[in-house]
Amino acid sequence: MWNRKFGRTSDHRKAMLRNLATSVIIHGKVETTEMKAKDMRSVVDKLITLAKRGDLHARRQAASYVRDVVANKETGQTALQILFDELGPKYKDRNGGYTRIVKTGVRRGDGAPMAYIELV
Repeated sequence: MWNRKFGRTSDHRKAMLRNLATSVIIHGKVETTEMKAKDMRSVVDKLITLAKRGDLHARRQAASYVRDVVANKETGQTALQILFDELGPKYKDRNGGYTRIVKTGVRRGDGAPMAYIELV
């Protein structure tokens, strides 16, 4: 199996990755453990690749994965709208490598290596 299990069931792991992917789309940067960030890289890159396509089928595929949360209260913009209206056109000329992982140190409580995953 290609992915890490993180001591969770498959449903819990999928929900965790969905939540983290939505947060990266909304905020542009999220701090998490290094291993979660490494797994998140492929998820976010695939979602941005769908956004670059921009057709209705790609939007439906992304909508089935990204959480339906309002990202900007003033404009009412959702995470899916940010993905397709801002990130898709932004990375139109870039062939992959939309995210960067920056190691930040260890977590104080359990010593887990922490890292930021951010959009380039």
